[in-house]
Amino acid sequence: MLVESRFARVNGLNMHFTSSGAGRPVLLLHGFPDTHAIWRHQIPALAAAGLQVIAPDLRGYGQTDVPSATAAYSINFLADDVLRLMDALGIEKASLVGHDWGGLIGWHLAMHAPDRFERYVALSTGHPAAIAGAGIAQYLRFWYVLVFRTPVLAEQLLRANDWFLLRQMIGDREQQEIWRVPLEPPGRLTAALDYYRANFKTTAPRRWKPVGIPVMGVWSDGDPALGEKQMADSARHCRAGFRFEQLNGADHWMQLSATARLNALLVDFLTDGNG
Repeated sequence: MLVESRFARVNGLNMHFTSSGAGRPVLLLHGFPDTHAIWRHQIPALAAAGLQVIAPDLRGYGQTDVPSATAAYSINFLADDVLRLMDALGIEKASLVGHDWGGLIGWHLAMHAPDRFERYVALSTGHPAAIAGAGIAQYLRFWYVLVFRTPVLAEQLLRANDWFLLRQMIGDREQQEIWRVPLEPPGRLTAALDYYRANFKTTAPRRWKPVGIPVMGVWSDGDPALGEKQMADSARHCRAGFRFEQLNGADHWMQLSATARLNALLVDFLTDGNG
């Protein structure tokens, strides 16, 4: 299946994305420290299932432009980029799949722009209210967030010893390079870390709302950052149905560590299987 590399002008930025297949559109939103490439095993499967698959590099990542201000990475801007990309492509309504930070962006869109989306798949990241209520065990898992939010120190630690810490996050050497190369240019690593620095505001709960479209939450038991409770409890915040799926033996990057099982779940849910 042909995968096209394209650009669109979005909120004053040149946004890079890939597109493959034809049919009902689905957008795949990556997280830290990824680009659209994290979806390389999902794109062919979804396109073969009859979907138009669009996988952008979110602002600051990959080949998309890098705003310099930390405030430019607020969740409001990140979510609006997705809506404006849809507008640029003439897409009135789509389905969403989000992982990690892409998951938080997806929840935000499902809460605040439900008329633009058919259904939503959240990978790893539960509804923000469920995360906030998941207890001390979940907050302890987030120890790294305090480091990532510290300017200069976080950049130095991640780059130290030939990106040692980044390489410890995953054993897949190909993926280590897929991360490192786009983060090397000036400003790119800081942009990725600015997702942590621009968000987590004390006013965030005011923006949390129930979701009125069908949602599937997929959690992997080898995820060190996000526990089962925050995903399972997301059901309380989904008024149009919540389907919980657990992938055993998979790490945070289930796109790579549980490819076949994840692809089957995505195809089933996004093509009206058991959604």
